[in-house]
Amino acid sequence: MEIVGEIVEIIYKNEMNSYTIAVLQNEQEEITIVGYLPFVNQGDYLKVVGKKVEHPDYGEQIKIETFEKVMPEGLDALEKYLANGTIKGIGPATARKIIQEFGEETIYILKVEPQKLSKIKGISKDKALEISKSFIENWELWQLVGYLDKFGLGAQSAQTVYEKLGEHAIEEIEKNPYILLEVANKVDFMQIDQMALKAGIDKRNIDRIKSGIRYALLRASYNGNCAVLEGNLYFFTKDLLQIEEEYVEDGMIDLKAKEEIVIETREDDGDIQKWVYLSSYYKAEKQIAENILKLKKAENMKYRKTWKKALKEYEKNSEMELSEKQREAVEAINEQNVCIITGGPGTGKTTIIKTVIDLYLADGKKPVLCAPTGRAAKRMTETTGYEAKTLHRLLELGSIETETSTPNMEQDVAPIDADLIIVDEMSMVDVFLMNYLLKAVYPGTKLILVGDIDQLQSVGPGSVLKDLIESGQIETVVLNKVFRQAAQSRIIMNSHEVNEGKTFVGKTYDKDSLEDFFYLAEGSKEKILDNVLSLSKERLKKYGDYDFFKNIQVITPTKKGELGTKELNKSLQEHLNPKENGKKEKTIGAAIFRQGDKVMQVKNNYDIYWEKRNQFGDVENGKGIFNGEFGILTSIDEQAKMIKIRFDDDKVAWYPFNEMDQIEHSYAITVHKSQRK
Repeated sequence: MEIVGEIVEIIYKNEMNSYTIAVLQNEQEEITIVGYLPFVNQGDYLKVVGKKVEHPDYGEQIKIETFEKVMPEGLDALEKYLANGTIKGIGPATARKIIQEFGEETIYILKVEPQKLSKIKGISKDKALEISKSFIENWELWQLVGYLDKFGLGAQSAQTVYEKLGEHAIEEIEKNPYILLEVANKVDFMQIDQMALKAGIDKRNIDRIKSGIRYALLRASYNGNCAVLEGNLYFFTKDLLQIEEEYVEDGMIDLKAKEEIVIETREDDGDIQKWVYLSSYYKAEKQIAENILKLKKAENMKYRKTWKKALKEYEKNSEMELSEKQREAVEAINEQNVCIITGGPGTGKTTIIKTVIDLYLADGKKPVLCAPTGRAAKRMTETTGYEAKTLHRLLELGSIETETSTPNMEQDVAPIDADLIIVDEMSMVDVFLMNYLLKAVYPGTKLILVGDIDQLQSVGPGSVLKDLIESGQIETVVLNKVFRQAAQSRIIMNSHEVNEGKTFVGKTYDKDSLEDFFYLAEGSKEKILDNVLSLSKERLKKYGDYDFFKNIQVITPTKKGELGTKELNKSLQEHLNPKENGKKEKTIGAAIFRQGDKVMQVKNNYDIYWEKRNQFGDVENGKGIFNGEFGILTSIDEQAKMIKIRFDDDKVAWYPFNEMDQIEHSYAITVHKSQRK
């Protein structure tokens, strides 16, 4: 059924996904409508198409299938629309004056002759133009919202598309629907392709073919690859688009001519192979190679002739004795402009970092410490005693991390003022972040890259640390000795056993054991879940003062399935923080956030304000909550539409409901997320 009317009341609105329960009034009746209504405010007029349903508690409703915003009919209705706050510069009093002055011509005046608005007291010519611009943009945006709905794209995408394509957005998209892949966020090629074909786009349309090739290359990058063998790319694209190879070739020629892709020829054991890159990926790799060699060969190297003597004195004064390999690493840092220190857990990487920092500070030099993630930077600070920053903060790359398929190769970065830069957890650095880093390093500054190539690779494309080591161009010290203190940990020993293809040490669960590693083999998902729940709640108390919210973390390989993070988080929340009278909740999308929940920040946000009481009771404050930081949701304020989170380091931050996409439950996290802790 179809109804047209005014939104007279919004009963409920989910700030994250705009799911709304509202009352729509037409000439005959008021009826409750339910569905996704982004950018809809009280006072708006809608044409709604939907099905009548009977809710067991709330009675008859219209479940929205599609909707569009319509211009209100009648001067009273138009006045209410103008007064509802949608149009910048118009409030209730101004709306009344405009209607009284222009009557039936109001819409025409707003669109075509806005300068006449200046007849009204309080509206200057500049303000009149601003009002007209806001009215037109608001209306064009709504036309675009309705149009993009056919492509399965929401209102947030409409806002982004309008900003990039302007008032002719719909015309541009009609000519080439695949432009949406470049100007909208998180758009699925298959979805756009299906809609484009339905709209009559030919299978052999050159824009379709080029978009298919770009999509194939992006798909490869999701698995960490920067380039694809040309033959594999042809095969995948032919199958994806259901076209002949000659048309794929036409698309490749066009993309290459426009420098959107790069085809590189390589010789491998006598075989000639062609590799295809998206241009941004090729430029990133090329610039990394050029810049790191430039740093390596810089003439103004900060070399200290008395380094060995200073190192001996340091060891003596600190009562610390470095191993032969650790000493080799420290000396290599003095002798080289660029150096890699690699090794597994317990092999002494942190000791090397701390030693080098102390030596540099004693010599009046400036070291800078950094890591790719917030948690890694925090851990680096804790283990060395010196402040470490995330690479994003150090390079001033932006406020909130966003996903993008087309990285900006011209991105400005802040030059790093340092004599020595140490980057920890290098295995997590992708090609784009590495490229940004190298652009910020002055020739002559020492660059030390520290990491474990056996860790999971970066979430982004490339295997930077591994490739640099295998290139043989950078001095690399491999630490392979596990120190005695670390060797007492079965966790560390087993990490080395796994890397060597061996079985676990101490793999049997023994209730009388005080070891730090147990292996419970179960073939049933139900038994695995039972074990997870019992271990999380009370079972581990036999082995120490373990409290789930302080020192237990559940890690799983996947988000999906019965033992993925989504379902595990629901089960653990119900088990450890159940619904209770007086305990406030907030539903965001499919998730229920409850006071007492264990949560995690999932994006680097450098602008969010926090407060913290120090050991003297004074309030400290600052900005920045980082990807991987854990906390407890302590308060939900419906009136202010905010939640309060106390993080592990006692920082307290408030989040508006509409910014809770930065927060996820963290009773269970994926292996990749645990790496970013």
